[in-house]
Amino acid sequence: MRLALVLLAAAAAAQQPNTLTGQERREGYQLLFNGKNLDGWDGDPALWSVQGGVIVGSSDHHPVKQNTFLIYRRPFSDFLLKVEVKLRNGNSGIHFRSSQLEGPGWVITGYQADFSEAGDRSAWGNFYEEKGRGRAVMKTPDQGWRIGQKVFRKGEWNQYEILAQGNRVQLKLNGTVTIDTTDDKAAGGRIAIQLHAGDPMRVECRNLRIKPL
Repeated sequence: MRLALVLLAAAAAAQQPNTLTGQERREGYQLLFNGKNLDGWDGDPALWSVQGGVIVGSSDHHPVKQNTFLIYRRPFSDFLLKVEVKLRNGNSGIHFRSSQLEGPGWVITGYQADFSEAGDRSAWGNFYEEKGRGRAVMKTPDQGWRIGQKVFRKGEWNQYEILAQGNRVQLKLNGTVTIDTTDDKAAGGRIAIQLHAGDPMRVECRNLRIKPL
């Protein structure tokens, strides 16, 4: 009985948000978010906060006129990134191999694992290039969404996996591949979370972990 309780406690500890399992540590994963504060990140403090172990981006009380981002300060090249995301409404995404533009506003250009809920224009599972080719980086404007719409969980936590290795980009949503392509535009850069301009919106992220390759 005592052994069973110990094993259950160990399993529960391994599943705590914003921590690495022993297997993940052995595989070389690193946490990008400690669950307590935004150390290592840069963004508008009026828009980004940590609430209950979750990164929260909200424009409810501070409308934004252009897309703005919470940017991880360290760049990465080849990696496997895993992150859990929840969208109340609006349009957001996880940027990778991106570049921060000079000037105010924490503005990013580059690759994005996209997610939004906008009817036929929804984007869960899509690949996108901010301030670049947009959806033209895909074969069709809804290539990822065609698959993503079958597996995304509205209003709940969804897991994105982003593989960037050489010129290969693969996106998985809740374990299902939505994009597997090649692109030579960027070999490295920043990881960031998007808060989209327009109507007040809210996005949440947790369990950001990366394995450099």
